[in-house]
Amino acid sequence: MHPMDMMKVYARVGEVYRARVGQAVAEYGEALRGAASSVAGAAAPKDPAEVWREAVSYGFDAAQRGLLFWDTLRQRGNNWLAHEKAGKPPLLAFDFEIVADARTFERPANYALARILPPEGLTPAGGKRPFLIIDPRAGHGPGIGGFKRDSEVGFALRAGHPVYVVIFFPDPEPGQTLADVSLAEAEFLRIVHARHPATDKPVVIGNCQGGWAAMLVAALDPDNVGPIVVNGAPMSYWAGNDAENPMRYAGGVLGGTWPALLASDLGGGVFDGACLVDNFEYLNPANTYFSKYYNLYSRIDTEAPRFLEFERWWGGYFLMNRAEIKWIVENLFVGNKLAAGKAAWAEGRTFDLRAVRSPIIVFASLGDNITPPQQAINWVADLYPTTQALKDAGQVIVGLMHESVGHLGIFVSGAVARREHAQIVDLLEYVEALPPGLYAMRIEEIQEDGAVTYDVTLTERKVEDLAQLQKYGRRDEIPFEVVANVSDANARAYEALVHPALSWLVTPEMGAALRAFHPLRVARWAFSDLNPWLVALAPLAEFARSQRTRRDEAGVFAAWERFFAASATAGWDFYRRMRDASVETEFFRVYGSLAMLDPDLTAPAHPNLVEEPPAEVASAMAAMGEGGFTEAAVRVALLARRLGAGIQRLSALKQIRELVGDEVGLIALPADEAQALVRRQAIIVNHAPDEALATLPALLHSLGERQHLVELLDRLLIHLPVGERQAAFASDLRRFLESAPLPQPDGQMAALASSSRAARH
Repeated sequence: MHPMDMMKVYARVGEVYRARVGQAVAEYGEALRGAASSVAGAAAPKDPAEVWREAVSYGFDAAQRGLLFWDTLRQRGNNWLAHEKAGKPPLLAFDFEIVADARTFERPANYALARILPPEGLTPAGGKRPFLIIDPRAGHGPGIGGFKRDSEVGFALRAGHPVYVVIFFPDPEPGQTLADVSLAEAEFLRIVHARHPATDKPVVIGNCQGGWAAMLVAALDPDNVGPIVVNGAPMSYWAGNDAENPMRYAGGVLGGTWPALLASDLGGGVFDGACLVDNFEYLNPANTYFSKYYNLYSRIDTEAPRFLEFERWWGGYFLMNRAEIKWIVENLFVGNKLAAGKAAWAEGRTFDLRAVRSPIIVFASLGDNITPPQQAINWVADLYPTTQALKDAGQVIVGLMHESVGHLGIFVSGAVARREHAQIVDLLEYVEALPPGLYAMRIEEIQEDGAVTYDVTLTERKVEDLAQLQKYGRRDEIPFEVVANVSDANARAYEALVHPALSWLVTPEMGAALRAFHPLRVARWAFSDLNPWLVALAPLAEFARSQRTRRDEAGVFAAWERFFAASATAGWDFYRRMRDASVETEFFRVYGSLAMLDPDLTAPAHPNLVEEPPAEVASAMAAMGEGGFTEAAVRVALLARRLGAGIQRLSALKQIRELVGDEVGLIALPADEAQALVRRQAIIVNHAPDEALATLPALLHSLGERQHLVELLDRLLIHLPVGERQAAFASDLRRFLESAPLPQPDGQMAALASSSRAARH
């Protein structure tokens, strides 16, 4: 790169850094002013006696809250010890039974398939397809998908579906690899499908890292997978925007994969999941070190149960084999090889996401700084660079974007479960009938007579629209390719120079001892009944609970407490903003400079995986005149859909199914056959709409079939709102089908095609 161009890049990086510093200072000052205003607005005591009374009341309240606070931490420690002693079972809000244990498989893995036992009153309905939910193995234990009654598990049960979950045990099997895990999960999927032979293929839901695990399973065994839902799943690890997504720089800052290898060697050959949890804690130090504890302290009378419930899951640290974390970091975190089709699971065999033919729903959030929307969705553009490529591949992808919820809220928030996850479950019954394409899913809230209901709209989008999520057209991903190269070099040096000595020096027993003193574990067992200094805490806390003295929330002492708390939070947030800005700036200065020296680096790294239409396009076009009434009805629906506004309502889809679904014949087909039929007709309509219309009479083999199709059109026009162009198309089609003899004259077919073109234009 020319020196002047390099100086321009450096200047741009410096501008972004200065802007971020200025914003950090401004937000810190605004936070302090907001905190001070609460003190200024407090009711000042009128006389010394009132000052004394308020001070005494506040002092007693603060002391009692302190006792209850430390006792809650003691309970957290005791809960942690009890959970460890019990073997860290899944923290599900539902009873379950083990169906299959992968530790007994030919290639063992520390995974198991569990069936959720429906609570009383939630018996699965006959004929409903099963759900298989895969939770993340990202440091914590399983259970996040069914952590509460209002959850993915809960709403699938309420909709009448049998539900299975993939759970895992704390310790990996000796020699276990990520390939073993994926093969085990693929076997679980086959078991679930075999247990419900009369239903359609199972729905697979993956949470966070369970999302890419679900996609790996679907790539390994696409014939057994129904619709796929990936929630907050990082699929494109290099993606993101500056000043928004600090975690994506971790690989470059740490020098690649070697820290994970070092941690594994210090663990006696296993990787401690507490290290991954530390990465999450790192993102928000204000919450990690202050806010969540102050929130507990300030609301100790009501907050303790919620705090203890969440900490039971947050404090469960599971292990991985060295080979597992090495594969994850090399192929996903640093290498970003999944969408490129380079993530190998065996010698000469890679995971190919293009093999996945099932509809995919992607749920992400703009408030998620762990898996930002770019990481959740950019893989689509890598696999299918254009909208036409996506449609030619016959793929249906639905994107749902939340405006604000954080990463964990995607899985554990009851409000998100009641709104987003419940509507996803509802949509899954219809998603396989959608023609191929990219859709934006939006949930509308409807209030009638004090009751809240929801409706879903699906708006067709272009793959090219995904560029709106990026600030720099993904050019900022170029330095991450350099990170991958540097990581490979560092890893080779580590494996040659350090690993042999550490693997000989650190035994598994020494690794277990070191893990026991990880700060996250010490914070739990040190504040438990194992600590003799806390023996008297429980009775003192019980006494304080029985003698509670409440402070004056509007008083000046309470206001000053809130001021100091807000100031502390603002200080931590200021530190975080400055830290993230500095890390990001140095990342681009170092790796950006190296990237500029290599003119062959481009972004995105793999934009042309789909270079020509698949064979299915030619096959569908060659069979344009083949089929029957169902093919004809679907083709008419797709032709009419082209004349609409590109928006579909789930309520309208339900109404269409109720009005004509049984008579069209699509419902009677197995879901994969129905999906294939819709896919073929969509290819025909997308590539040759006029010819599709001209050959339509060949699919209606009798006058009765044509009259029946006209009757269905009339029924829909009566009950559904349609646009003028669609109404004109229906009118032309009705006249043509009613008057056309058998076989259809070429002239009349051409006239109808000409009328349709006029209506479209």
